[in-house]
Amino acid sequence: MAEDKSGSIVVRSTGKGKFQHHITAGKHELTADEPAKLGGDDTGLAPYDLLQAALGACKSMTLRMYADHKGWPLDGVDICVTHEKIGDADGKQDVFHCQICLHGDGLSAEQRARLIEIADKCPVHKTLQAQNTVIESLEFKGKITAQKA
Repeated sequence: MAEDKSGSIVVRSTGKGKFQHHITAGKHELTADEPAKLGGDDTGLAPYDLLQAALGACKSMTLRMYADHKGWPLDGVDICVTHEKIGDADGKQDVFHCQICLHGDGLSAEQRARLIEIADKCPVHKTLQAQNTVIESLEFKGKITAQKA
């Protein structure tokens, strides 16, 4: 799965509610917010919801590409992703649980097992597991626009 380095995602506070944000990714738009229990208005996906969605979508797309490449009869994929923080006050660890349902009556047991292995090779999975991921935050004065990477 090739990474799209053509543009950026722009996130802007909307001024509506305490946490609502408008997200633009090229021609696509969505809203992020926090649930009411955290002081938001629940008008969009929460940040961890977006991260879980990215992981599930990447796994599903990776499985589709692999099955198509192999000519395997994968009719569809459903993935349920949950997230929890485990550990004590000294250190918490993020744990993502991915339940994968493979649709395709013609898939053999060996093909199903291989697809589950392949799901862990998706780029988002690899990024989340990486020890060397760098996130840089810089203040910018002026109007933010999508940037070429």
